[in-house]
Amino acid sequence: MAPAPDVALNSRVAVRLRGVAKTYGDKHVLDGIDLDIRPGEFVALLGPSGTGKTTLLRLLSGLETPDDGSVLVPPRRTIVYQEPRLVQTHRVLPNVIIGQRRGAATREAGLRALAEVGLGDKARSWPATLSGGEAQRVALARALVREPELLLLDEPFAALDALTRLQMQDLVGDLYARHRPAELLVTHDVDEAVRLADRVIVLRDGRFAVDVRVDVPRPRHADAAGVVAYRRTLLAELGVTVEESGESGESKEPEKSEELKESEQLKESEQSERPGAPHTAAENTPSPQEVR
Repeated sequence: MAPAPDVALNSRVAVRLRGVAKTYGDKHVLDGIDLDIRPGEFVALLGPSGTGKTTLLRLLSGLETPDDGSVLVPPRRTIVYQEPRLVQTHRVLPNVIIGQRRGAATREAGLRALAEVGLGDKARSWPATLSGGEAQRVALARALVREPELLLLDEPFAALDALTRLQMQDLVGDLYARHRPAELLVTHDVDEAVRLADRVIVLRDGRFAVDVRVDVPRPRHADAAGVVAYRRTLLAELGVTVEESGESGESKEPEKSEELKESEQLKESEQSERPGAPHTAAENTPSPQEVR
């Protein structure tokens, strides 16, 4: 088994991966990955399911070890998961400071972290009384109180409704601007990646397909020309073609292929030939990427 990640000592790099490989059975999940993340840099990792995004994050957290290559990370690092992972038998504040040295200073740090995420009045609440967004805010406060040099975010908004997800993106952006840790966000959401990150990396077949620096001032609005251009580029890398029209950059639904049109026409024809079968229009093909 490979050794645990080494501690990064170079002030110019928070994360350094060289030739990192990971295999499960006969599947090469990661194949010769090289990556540098500077202190205070926000990197988003995009890719379809099963491409190794979470495996890479687990290697950085120390939960997994590489089969080959080297992993250099800072000593203070923490991870926020898709689910909050709160201890239901503990109130909110004890959940935030769990695992920390007991004392007045730790308690005050926990209260400050709760205030930063907008839950200053929830310290004595039970996890069962919280909404999904509030529970995830507690998870963020738990990460903050540890003052990480590297914050790992494993699709932390995926289980939230659309409005709450946008609010949480705003919160993460504000916290990043205030604390400036190195951050790695794993996500399937192109808009989320472009909105939050300094760099967006697309992972495909165990390798980095593209590494794009998002050169758009913050705050970033979904309809800004620069944001639309990056979205289009990244969707193309993910195999999705989105037509843009108008000065606002509003996206149109991709046109159906001839094969899909013929298949739908054949289906309609078969339905119409059945005795008593109603004539129905083909179902609309949803846009593969919702544009907010």
